Amino acid sequence: MSQLTRNILEIARCGNQFSADTMCAMGLKTCHASYLLEICNHPGISQDQLANRICINKSNIARQAAALEEGGFITRRTSPEDKRVLQLYPTEKTLELLPQIRESLRGWEDYLTHGFTEEEVALLEGLLERAHQRAAQWVEAR
Repeated sequence: MSQLTRNILEIARCGNQFSADTMCAMGLKTCHASYLLEICNHPGISQDQLANRICINKSNIARQAAALEEGGFITRRTSPEDKRVLQLYPTEKTLELLPQIRESLRGWEDYLTHGFTEEEVALLEGLLERAHQRAAQWVEAR
C-alpha cells in the first residue's frame, strides 16, 4: 500500500474514532453524519442520489436510511413522480442536532490542521478536493 493511500485511510479511521463519542451521545453512528448533512442540505433527495453524492453503495444507503428512520432522524416518502423512488427528509430532531453534528466534524478538522498556516490548510483542501473529484469520477464511470 502506498504511503498516500495509507495516510488517507488512517486519517479517516482516526476521524471516525474522534467523532464516535459525540455521535454516539446523539444516538448516531459516525457514518450517519455524511448522510444527514446531505439530507439536510437537499431535503427530498432520493436514496440513489444520496448514494451518488456520498459515494456509498445503494444497499448501504437503504440499510442506514432505515436505521435513521427508525431512530427518528429522517422520514422516507415515496416520490409523487415515481412510486419506486424513496425521498429522504430530515426530521425536527435532526435539524436540532445539526449544529452539534457540524461542530463535531469541525472539531476534528481543527484538531487535524492545528499548527497549519491558512495557506497550508487552503493548499491541503484544494489538493484533497482534486483527489476527491477524481475518485468520484471513477465511481460514476462504473
